[in-house]
Amino acid sequence: MAERRMFTKKVTESDAFLDMPKSTQALYFHLNMSADDDGFLNNPKKIQRMVGASDDDMKLLIAKSFIIVFDSGIIVIKHWKMHNYIQSDRYKPTDYIEEKSMLQIKKNKVYTLVSESDTECIQNVSVGKVRLGKVRLGKDNIYIPYSEIVDYLNLKANTKYRSTSSKTQTLIKARLNEGFTLQDFYTVIDKKVAVWINDPMMNQYLRPETLFGTKFEGYLNEKGGKNGSNSGNNQENQSGVYDTSKIEYQGPGTTDEQDPDF
Repeated sequence: MAERRMFTKKVTESDAFLDMPKSTQALYFHLNMSADDDGFLNNPKKIQRMVGASDDDMKLLIAKSFIIVFDSGIIVIKHWKMHNYIQSDRYKPTDYIEEKSMLQIKKNKVYTLVSESDTECIQNVSVGKVRLGKVRLGKDNIYIPYSEIVDYLNLKANTKYRSTSSKTQTLIKARLNEGFTLQDFYTVIDKKVAVWINDPMMNQYLRPETLFGTKFEGYLNEKGGKNGSNSGNNQENQSGVYDTSKIEYQGPGTTDEQDPDF
């Protein structure tokens, strides 16, 4: 296995990356350094503990689509092929053949999950913008990122809302039908957390029914707050155990939009 690892500035100097806390960025670099020659590793929790990163740091990397998590607990660096070119005489194929078979490499060298019917998944990352794209709602096997959105709200606002709530899912689907993107949800959450989190009168409104309701577009276009600021609490799960079942990618979907180049 090659001992050297490289990083492209197209990723590490993008707004999406630099807006994350320094501790999250550091965890990303260490995960890259420990990955095999195809970008896979089976011990993300060990690396997290070694570098003193919190569960929130790991969850943020997943929510922002910098890593992909499999049911087996294996993770892969989404932009590995953008970062690294390994000469054939030094390359050692990954042992995680099953997980690798669940991926395709797009033209911009980004790993993307695929379904059994080879439909493109929805975890797309661009400069400063994690995209949902134009999702065709109302058809079979459509993936809607309820978990990513609600988990991100819980992460930023220190709340415990469920992504399975029918009311919450109805609100999210309505906003997606209006053409808003996954990044738009992150932006609204970031802006309102920055303004309301320390206000005893307003922090009660950091909830899906308020944030994702009919005032969503107004919140999105408000001045002030920081777009993708990652403000708010970054509290570590007291159990010290990273539970991938609550944050990992839930399944494939269809999109009309291609993975954009950095």
